[in-house]
Amino acid sequence: MEILNKLLTYLIVFAVGGAFCLVAQILIIKTKLTPARILVIFLVAGIALEAVGAFRYIKEFAKAGATIPIVGFGAALAKGAIEMARSVGFVGAFAGGLVNTAFGIGVAVVASFVVTLIFSPKSK
Repeated sequence: MEILNKLLTYLIVFAVGGAFCLVAQILIIKTKLTPARILVIFLVAGIALEAVGAFRYIKEFAKAGATIPIVGFGAALAKGAIEMARSVGFVGAFAGGLVNTAFGIGVAVVASFVVTLIFSPKSK
């Protein structure tokens, strides 16, 4: 039974993460939006979902399927800003998002550096 629960969890994570990718791909194909603008739309959607309190329910259902994509990053920025604004005041809203996402940003920077050491990046 435990294996079935894990399998169902993986299936939900894959389906929700894939649904985000599907929506982005449809936007790329059917609209004239650039990938950068679509990224910003997803980021702002995560911020809006966290601001109204809906992202918590999505995260409980989809787990990493919702937190790993850029929507989850936007929600993490908003959550950090909201928490710091409540504890520190207005100024905390500016630093809270970065404090809340610093570990993930740091890992991304280090991983990018390691990848550039292993492979030889070239400009077009």
